[in-house]
Amino acid sequence: MTLPGHEPAWREWRKAMAGERMHHAWLLAGKRGLGKAAFADAAARALLGAAESGDHPDIVTLTHPPKDDKEERKRSEGKPYEVKRNITVAQIRAMQRRLTTRPTLGDRRAIIVNPADDMEKGASNALLKSLEEPPQGTFFLLVSHAPARLLPTIRSRCRVLRFQPLASGEIANFLSEHAPEADHATRDAAIAACGGSPGAALGFVEMELGTMAQLMQQIAQQGDADFTLRGRLAQQIGARPQRERIQAILDLARAVLAQRMGDAQPGEGTALADAHANLVTLAGQAPTYNFDAGLLVMEIGGLLARAGVTSASANA
Repeated sequence: MTLPGHEPAWREWRKAMAGERMHHAWLLAGKRGLGKAAFADAAARALLGAAESGDHPDIVTLTHPPKDDKEERKRSEGKPYEVKRNITVAQIRAMQRRLTTRPTLGDRRAIIVNPADDMEKGASNALLKSLEEPPQGTFFLLVSHAPARLLPTIRSRCRVLRFQPLASGEIANFLSEHAPEADHATRDAAIAACGGSPGAALGFVEMELGTMAQLMQQIAQQGDADFTLRGRLAQQIGARPQRERIQAILDLARAVLAQRMGDAQPGEGTALADAHANLVTLAGQAPTYNFDAGLLVMEIGGLLARAGVTSASANA
């Protein structure tokens, strides 16, 4: 699938390819879900003159490996599998051993690290050595959702390609094309929560977050003194939500509160800003924390209910 908004990045990439000396390391920076990994793969294929799909011996992609031997067997059988949280130093070193040999089909090789933000400390230090002394004809494409998490020395050796969020209208057009079956509530929730990321919007649609969005909006508007709405919210979230669903739920709650902040009455601003800041903190912790689903519901519901109480007080 080709995601919209890649035209400026393609112009810069093709201009570099046509130049005399192409930079050896590129940082593809932008929010999650903007299609940076898809761009990295397509750009590597363009650089090597490779087919648009299928395995290529000179395109090496490093990403989260299977969690353990059991999950590795699942991967080998083509089944869904759990992954480790980090890209390991062993993966980087295995890639570096390949760099001691010539490319298989030509004189160029592409190394994709996705996402580079999730490298272990040792992996980052090992990769830095390759960036400092890149083998002839080797090009690195580092996908990054949060460039500030990378070593400054890694960032300084990369040329940056920035991917910008899309406008709401562009996201709506994208969903109309790729998820025409989605109902209005789900589509509106996805547009509100995705932060301009078409990939995230599509993921939210697939999670069917429309009912959850309506519950969150109701809590944020009127509160939830008897916890009834929070109970329904807990049912929507589920007892053991996957990490991707947790992240989507937090992003949706942030979007709901951001909308409330935009509609705030005099006297509401500070309390709403505090609640939103707490949700931002929770969302930042989501990639690395193991949240208890019940406690997460209480925390999110409580912050939204605080907004509802603030609204009621302001209008009293």
